[in-house]
Amino acid sequence: MPNMLWMQTGACSGDSMSLLTADGPSIEGLIRSGAIELLWHPSLTDAPSGYFATLVERIESGEQGLDILCIEGSIVTGPYGSGMFDSHRGRPKMQIVSALAARARTVVAVGTCAAFGGVHAAPPNPSDSIGLQYDHADPGGLLGEDWRAGDGRPVINLAGCPVHPLTITRTLSMLATGTPFELDFLNRPQVFFASTVHQGCTRNEYHEYDVEDREPGGKACMYFNLGCQGPSTLANCNGELWNNRSSKTRAGVPCFGCTSPDFPRDGDLFRTDKIGDVPVTLPLGVSRARYMAYKNLAKAAAPVRLIKREMEP
Repeated sequence: MPNMLWMQTGACSGDSMSLLTADGPSIEGLIRSGAIELLWHPSLTDAPSGYFATLVERIESGEQGLDILCIEGSIVTGPYGSGMFDSHRGRPKMQIVSALAARARTVVAVGTCAAFGGVHAAPPNPSDSIGLQYDHADPGGLLGEDWRAGDGRPVINLAGCPVHPLTITRTLSMLATGTPFELDFLNRPQVFFASTVHQGCTRNEYHEYDVEDREPGGKACMYFNLGCQGPSTLANCNGELWNNRSSKTRAGVPCFGCTSPDFPRDGDLFRTDKIGDVPVTLPLGVSRARYMAYKNLAKAAAPVRLIKREMEP
């Protein structure tokens, strides 16, 4: 069976918490069924102090093989490229990650921080954080644009803050069973990042008729005024509900675009930047001229029940 080592770098443990809520499959199910052997997880492994360092030494020496390396968290390179802002027993974690990646058959960036830099790389980025193979949207990161794992693939980016639970475990399951899958233009598994958050949003009808909320807590669309980036963000949040129950937009919280390489954006997350009355960031695949014309017509045709925020029974 393939083994897995999960290492945290500049992280908040949000992706580990997400991992623990997955139920289709669950991480415990993958382990108990023999699909994956867990070598190490900082929160799940019951091992004495010092075990992780010993395990790293064995992998680096070639004594222990490594099939799947999961990295959770930004790669902290500060100060001045030393990486000593984030170290383990005096050794920069960025060096440990590079050494393990050189031995791994597959490398997975779990979360937007590991994939693109994420929260820790937000301006002014005092820790000089980057992603494993990206610095925001720019290829490079810690390992470099041309780096490839033992299986010939680049780092597999499971973007999200945190990643959807099932995106993690289903990717691990596909890797464990050798099930092929395609990566998108940002090296994310396309099966989980092929549709926008807008698709499946319960506020879609309000969006189509340009019925807009200006304050949080309403029923209407949050895209035009409250910073929702659902129409331009590729993620499965409304297609595969969190805990099989809800999502941010269904709970009345704007999508912040957390699967995107520029997350978090520099500014007010609850405000929509506009040119005139039109958002600066338009829905994917939509031209500005056509969007302006369409929305003017749609707003004039909005049903009274939507204007009054009343849904059909």
